[in-house]
Amino acid sequence: MKDRRTAHPRPRPRTPPRRRTGWDAVGPWVVRAGIAAAVVVAYFLLPLDHLGPQRPVLSWVLFALLLTVVAVLLLRQIRHVLLDRPDSRPGVVISLLIVLSVHVFSAAYYALAKSPGEFNGLHTRIDALYFTVVTLATVGYGDITPRGQAARVVTVLQITYSFVFLTAAATALTTRMRDRVVRGPQRGRSR
Repeated sequence: MKDRRTAHPRPRPRTPPRRRTGWDAVGPWVVRAGIAAAVVVAYFLLPLDHLGPQRPVLSWVLFALLLTVVAVLLLRQIRHVLLDRPDSRPGVVISLLIVLSVHVFSAAYYALAKSPGEFNGLHTRIDALYFTVVTLATVGYGDITPRGQAARVVTVLQITYSFVFLTAAATALTTRMRDRVVRGPQRGRSR
């Protein structure tokens, strides 16, 4: 027969969370900003000129694949938030996935703009990024407009994608942050 004292060890007293200083406090933010900057730099350096009407099958497959990967990763992060996994970092991952999704749509718009009649006013990568952000924010100034059927389909897809995935991810992230403020820092970290 087992000794009860060894079967159920005493719980250790909870140690208070350590206050981060110096690089511990700033380092994660530097890494996050660096990754976001790398996504932006990649958008401007990737050979997007090889996509579009010259290679339509590759363009559409790559677009669908990237959006699917981002959606799956967003759903995974949302699941981590809902399960309250203390080892997850939804603040980092969700933010970066939102930045990545914006750039995937921007690249698609830039590639589509090479087809005559698809867009009015979209000529550069900055135009494509601008149109993506304006569409995401549902502002719609009207200076760049989708004219062709493919451009309109991708624009509707972006609106739907943003409404479903990005809104769900942002909601999960704010819920996690609110719960952390209410509970205090003792459970989980939402970086």
